[in-house]
Amino acid sequence: MTPDELVQLAAKARKLAYAPYSHYKVGAAILANDGRVFTGCNVENASFGLTCCAERTAVFSAVAAGAKKFAAIAIVTSNGGSPCGACRQVLREFGTSTLVIMSRPKGRPTAALLGDLLPGSFGPEQLR
Repeated sequence: MTPDELVQLAAKARKLAYAPYSHYKVGAAILANDGRVFTGCNVENASFGLTCCAERTAVFSAVAAGAKKFAAIAIVTSNGGSPCGACRQVLREFGTSTLVIMSRPKGRPTAALLGDLLPGSFGPEQLR
């Protein structure tokens, strides 16, 4: 799967977002190392702390299906924003080499390795 195809799937997921409070819709598509793709959108809640970001929704769907190694994740927002700290940490649980592709619905994406977005991170190896 190409990065552009992954972005297209994230853009499609973004259309399903439930964001009645922030109106900031986010879609994500994560590519597992085995080739499967899982999508997610943000789901807000009147109790704001219970909101779940698109990236975490995609990761949790992947893990629920047995995927735990990821090659890339595409995130589509209105302004090409990057993952929040909580999402970076959830992604970090599965390694630092995941390619993070950030895009607007239409426009040129940017990309970085997760390790570059979360330097000096804490991960499972610190608990061994």
